[in-house]
Amino acid sequence: MQAILGVIFHFIGGFASGSFYIPYKKVRDWAWESYWIVGGIFSWLIAPIVAAYLTVPDFMGIISSTDNTTVMWTYLMGLFWGIGGLTFGLGMRYLGVSLGMSFILGFSSAFGALVPPIYRDIVGTDGGETFSGMLASTGGQVVLLGIFLCLVGIAVCGKAGTMKEKEMTTEQKAVGVKEFDIKKGFTVGIISGILSACFNYGIEAGKPMAVAAVENGGNPLFQNNVTFVVILWGGLTTNFIWCMILNARNKTFGDYTKKSAPLLRNYMFSALAGVTWFLQFFFYGMGESKLGNGASSWILHMAFIILISNVWGMALGEWKGVQRKTFQTILAGVAVIMLSIVVVGIGNSL
Repeated sequence: MQAILGVIFHFIGGFASGSFYIPYKKVRDWAWESYWIVGGIFSWLIAPIVAAYLTVPDFMGIISSTDNTTVMWTYLMGLFWGIGGLTFGLGMRYLGVSLGMSFILGFSSAFGALVPPIYRDIVGTDGGETFSGMLASTGGQVVLLGIFLCLVGIAVCGKAGTMKEKEMTTEQKAVGVKEFDIKKGFTVGIISGILSACFNYGIEAGKPMAVAAVENGGNPLFQNNVTFVVILWGGLTTNFIWCMILNARNKTFGDYTKKSAPLLRNYMFSALAGVTWFLQFFFYGMGESKLGNGASSWILHMAFIILISNVWGMALGEWKGVQRKTFQTILAGVAVIMLSIVVVGIGNSL
């Protein structure tokens, strides 16, 4: 029953993540950097603090009493993840929801599953699976096979993207993705996919805070909410600096008070996108508390995001006008990524 609950929580989180970018499409007459940081303030500052306040007793006391090394590593992983999140937004901009999510989160699935075990090998922690242990066990080898399949699925999705690039006219691309650019999209997508996995590493690094939350009387279901606050401080730092640079470079500081723009609408949809984005990790934390922070939790979460985002991508017409073979290729890529999840689950059960 605990495992079933874990899967349900991961599905809800995956639905939130796979859907969060949709409200941004309703923003009008704002530059990307303007609506991204407005949504980000809700994603990385307001929503995490509210969630922690409601679910973790004295969460700020826990953070302040945690040793500086733990807080520093958790925040640092948030900084790296922030770069991944920043380039993630650009990936959505250049590839669209369907291809962008599949390509970027496929990378994130593979690296997010591998980073914690490698980290445990490096620091010599007593709890959790290690990479060397995975190599030495049958279950671990099956998990690594699943990760390899995930990378194969990414390659297939990438092939579908290049096929789409060759087939579609500029007018057709603009129907689903106005700024479709396969080279820019794949470049930032690789960076984003790898660095986005640092969120999982941040959860591992900040585990002492989650343990303290439970010891302090908090519900184990929400123990990760205190860790998220620190990780997302790092993410906010990276994104805020970059968006301010873009605002200055592109002279878009005026967006926030632009009279010709539907300001109330833009702020509301950006806030909705931001809160929806945070809900992915709110429910991820709940799922992780049931399944543990192994490879299965991270990859299961990513798989649901990929599945939901492709449904949205198809609904938004991002693959409208492509040849049947191209459409079948993206479906095959997603299917291989989903298969990799099954293989990882089997490996974790051995």
